[in-house]
Amino acid sequence: QVQLVESGGGLVQAGGSLRVACAVSGRNFYYDAMGWFRQAPGKDREFVAGIYGSGGRTRYGDFVKGRFTISRDNVKNTVYLQMNSLTLEDTAVYYCAAGFYSGQKENYNYWGQGTQVTVST
Repeated sequence: QVQLVESGGGLVQAGGSLRVACAVSGRNFYYDAMGWFRQAPGKDREFVAGIYGSGGRTRYGDFVKGRFTISRDNVKNTVYLQMNSLTLEDTAVYYCAAGFYSGQKENYNYWGQGTQVTVST
C-alpha cells in the first residue's frame, strides 16, 4: 500500500520560514520523482517544486523565485520543501506527489493528504 504522509505545516508570519516533509512508504522511493504542489481556496492546484529520484535535478514553479528548496533523503524515504521569505500568497494546502519528473500534476500518480500552510501578517 502506497502512502505519502506530509507533515510540518502550520502558521508562520510573513517573511518567516517553514519546512514541510513527506514520508513515503510502499514504493521504491529512489526511482520516483517527487513533487510538491499547492492549492489555495478557489484556485487550481499548482506546481511548486520537483526533484529527480536521484536528487540530481530540481525544478520550480515560476513564482518561487529562489525562495524554496526541494530536497530528498533516499535513506529516510522522505522529501522536503524548505520555504523562506513566505508571503500571504503562499497560504495554501501543500501536497506531495510521486511520479514522473514534471511540472504537470497529471504526471504524478500518488498523492499525500496535504498539509496546511498559513502565512499571517
